[in-house]
This record gives sequence, C-alpha cells and structure tokens, in this order.
Amino acid sequence: MKLKPVGKGAGISVIAPASFAQPERVDRGLAALRALGFEPKLGTHAMKRGPLYFAGTPGQRLADLYAAFANESTKAVMCLRGGYGSNYLLDGFDTAKIAHHPKPFFAYSDLTGLQLQLLDKIGLIAFHGPMVAADFYLEDGVHLESFQAALKGDSYSVSAEEGLRPLKDGSARGILYGGCLSILVSLLGTPWEPQTEGKLLFLEDVGAKPYQVDRMLWQLRHAGKFDGVHGIVFGEMLNCTSPGAAPELLEETILNALDGWKGPVAIGLRSGHVSRQNVTLRFGAEAELTVGAAVRLDLFEPAATA
Repeated sequence: MKLKPVGKGAGISVIAPASFAQPERVDRGLAALRALGFEPKLGTHAMKRGPLYFAGTPGQRLADLYAAFANESTKAVMCLRGGYGSNYLLDGFDTAKIAHHPKPFFAYSDLTGLQLQLLDKIGLIAFHGPMVAADFYLEDGVHLESFQAALKGDSYSVSAEEGLRPLKDGSARGILYGGCLSILVSLLGTPWEPQTEGKLLFLEDVGAKPYQVDRMLWQLRHAGKFDGVHGIVFGEMLNCTSPGAAPELLEETILNALDGWKGPVAIGLRSGHVSRQNVTLRFGAEAELTVGAAVRLDLFEPAATA
C-alpha cells in the first residue's frame, strides 16, 4: 500500500485509542507539532477520561480511529499515548474502512496490536514512533531526523548514535516487523496473532525484569514465532533490570534465550519506550541489519511515495 509524502503544513489527526493522557502533556505535545509546521487536531473523544483508565468506551475510541483516517483535511494519524485498552478495539475492527483512506499511523506500546493488524490485513505501513503526550511534549523526546525521513518516504539509517549495540554478529535483510514485546506475547493464541515468519524482527519493552524478558522470549520461541526470522533488533529496553544484578544480565539473558537460533542480534535502538529521542521505524518496509565491529540498521523501501 503506497502512502503520499507528508510535509510541513499537513494536518495531523490526534486520537487516544487506549488510555487517557495528562492535559498539560497534550497541550505541550500539540504545541511542539505546530512548531514543526504541522496542524494537529484532536479527535472528538481524545480527551475523554474513563471509564476506568480508558480514553472513552471502545465504541468511542474506534469511532475516533475511523474518523481520523477518513478526515480529508489530515495527512497522518498520531496517538496521544499508549497505556492500555486498544486490545478492546480489535474485536470487530473493520480494517477495510482504513484501507479506503491510508495514512501514516504513528504509535507504539499498547497500540502494537492495532498497527500490526493494519499491516497484516491491508498492508498499511506501521510507523513505530513518537506520540504526542508521550514524546512530543518533551524537549528531547523525538528523533527528528528519522521522524521527518519516514514522513517523506526517504531511505535512512540508524546506528550507534541511536543506541544500537552488537549482540551477535551477522547480517540479514527482510521486512521490518514487531513492536512491544509484551503486547506481541499477549496476542499469541488469538485471532490477531503476529505474523513474524520471514521478517526482520524488532522487539522492545519497558520495566520488564530480565527473567520476565526470558519468559516472553521462551513463549515466542515455542510458539514458532522465531521460525524463519532473519534477524532481531531489541530496543533500548528501558528499566529492564533487576535490583542488585549485574548490568549485563539482560544481554546475557537474551543470548541464552536465543541459544541455537541463527541470525544477527542487536540491542539498544531507541524506538518505542525510550529515555530520549524516540526513533521512528517503518514496519512493513524492507530493512537490513548489519552486526559486527559496527552495527547499523538501514531502512531501504520508502514508506511514502507520490
């Protein structure tokens, strides 16, 4: 599915398909988008608080999602934040409504399921990148180079400057795919199970202890989700530590969980839950991972073409 380039002056529909956001963060995030030359507009229910921790009922959130893509005055769709709750939108999610109005869809975290459904069902490139009240509200929350390149449809590369470190040498090329590790695991055994075979896999999470990461990788492996995967890139894995444990425990855990699996492995890429400068990735686009003395991820296939 081809997308048109998005440049300055473009309208952006901003929605909250999961949890509600803090109003002051929303205001600062919208102001940052305006400063970059965009024209963001909140969805009808984007500022709803409740029921519970949700930003409105599933029906209200789904209505905002459909309306955001159908809005002819906007060229991209962006979420306020993740949190929890977008899984309730999967049951009855009519991806065909989105297929009629394809646009870049920026999200990560809890919204991984929605993004991968759109990619798997209708081929809509998933923009795993910054959200308004999670990243744009921060002074140093967005990696602007990758954000702008992804919107324009340009090829670009990320490397050590974006946090990448080598874990297992090699090179691999394939379609980049993935998202939040715990969300991918939660979708196993459901009608929305991730389709990882033949992919270059990106996995990231936040606040998971090494043994919990081990357990999730074990489950993915025994569910066959590493079969045919060409290479694996892990995110920054922010706060994925155990009190008093050696700092290298997480990396050792990952290598142990992947023992015998063939393919290059890297870690540290700041995309998703990150400490600063959230890097935009394009799931569904071709990429190449090179791991050796240096490590880099090249994103080749434009996600946006005229």
